[in-house]
Amino acid sequence: MKSHRILLLFSFLFIISFFNASAQSKQYEITCVSFYNLENLFDTIDQVNVNDAEFLPNGANRWTGTRFWEKIHNMAHAISQIATKTIPAGPAILGVSEIENRSVLEDLVRDPQIKDRNYQIVHQDGPDRRGVDCALLYNPKYFKLDNYASVRLYTDDTAFRTRDQLVVCGKLLDEDFAFIVMHWPSRSGGEARSRPKRIATANLARRITDSLLAENPNRKVVLMGDLNDNPTDISIKKTLRTFADLKMDNVEKSLLFNPAENYYKQGIGSNAYRDTWSLFDQIIMTQNLSNGDRSSLTFHKFHVMNEKFLIQTDGTYKDYPLRSFSSGVWLNGYSDHFPVYIYLIREKK
Repeated sequence: MKSHRILLLFSFLFIISFFNASAQSKQYEITCVSFYNLENLFDTIDQVNVNDAEFLPNGANRWTGTRFWEKIHNMAHAISQIATKTIPAGPAILGVSEIENRSVLEDLVRDPQIKDRNYQIVHQDGPDRRGVDCALLYNPKYFKLDNYASVRLYTDDTAFRTRDQLVVCGKLLDEDFAFIVMHWPSRSGGEARSRPKRIATANLARRITDSLLAENPNRKVVLMGDLNDNPTDISIKKTLRTFADLKMDNVEKSLLFNPAENYYKQGIGSNAYRDTWSLFDQIIMTQNLSNGDRSSLTFHKFHVMNEKFLIQTDGTYKDYPLRSFSSGVWLNGYSDHFPVYIYLIREKK
């Protein structure tokens, strides 16, 4: 590695296999952008005006300091493994959801397993009744923060609250980027009944994206999060306006590229419910990241990190993501979602 760059020198055979290079080897810069729903990363302190009662020492989950630190250790371990088979430094950008406050993230990034990455935190408290928010962690060697905003969804239903959308702008390897980290409304009450809430949230994400591009047409925008909808659902296909086929000719310029769609159609998921896999965790991007032009950072591949250590090996939920709790029983696991990530590459000049 060199200052402010993640450098990976691919061998001749690797280039032939993965990049269809010619007879001369090339150097590439490669970086990783990831998202992970950390599933109820709460502290043990009773927070005013937040419904966190089940995550207190005397609450339903008996959320003691011991369990909190085990959760921190486990989440740091999972994060320490994301993309490291290709990039030892791991993700340059990591969006997260279901975190109670900045304090739990400060504990997380100080864990010895990821401490040397020096992750910086972007977070702002939002209106969610349970107090869970989205946040973004970034490695300052590769990303320089310019500004950020927490954008709220307002609807006619004044009782409705959902997570803010965190918008972070800066330079990733000296290129202009914006990241939108999201956690859309759940399917509580049924998919059809809750669908309008996710469509409204998708409309907000679309407006934010259009505004970012109007301000800077060359900016590369990455939307990531637990969307509580699959890539083929109306909120994503019709409202966000996405496409999945990079070989498609004459793609409308306003469409966003969603690499998760083809994975979902192959039966690959990031979370499971009632023996059905969903791919709610997605990373979507503007077309200037999907045009294959490797003179600047461009999309290479999408992954669902479903490593064996993240999977439950027995019981009713065998083969599901290994979570911290199951039916109130402490499993000392990770999350009910798998992490997802993308590689971005460009030719080294």
